[in-house]
Amino acid sequence: MAVDASRIREVPLFAELTDEELAGVAQKLSERRVDAGQRLSSEGGAGYFFFVIESGTVDVAHGDDVVATLGAGDFFGEAAILETTRRTATVTATSPVILLEMFGADFAVLNAQSPSVHAAIERALQERLPDQTS
Repeated sequence: MAVDASRIREVPLFAELTDEELAGVAQKLSERRVDAGQRLSSEGGAGYFFFVIESGTVDVAHGDDVVATLGAGDFFGEAAILETTRRTATVTATSPVILLEMFGADFAVLNAQSPSVHAAIERALQERLPDQTS
């Protein structure tokens, strides 16, 4: 079910979108609530969804090493959809988390059609996968 566009207005990834574009993005998002300790993705696993954290925190791990902690406004899942076809990290909730999720095909279209979203995603990919992006 779609989320209200007001919920994503302050998300940095969507900061440059018009009200009409925000409404279109919101139509493609659904809410998912998870408890602390729940694994959201597994390194090497298939990736079908892109996630924006609305509240809570998650740890991002490569192997046994936690390499980042993400919180409200952060996103993950873009690499498996746009670059590698497999999850590049294990992501685990470290608190109760509210996620806004988008099916990968919808996310790929958004990335292709919105220059500001595309630029933000490219910056994230270069930071997260420096050896795999151009």
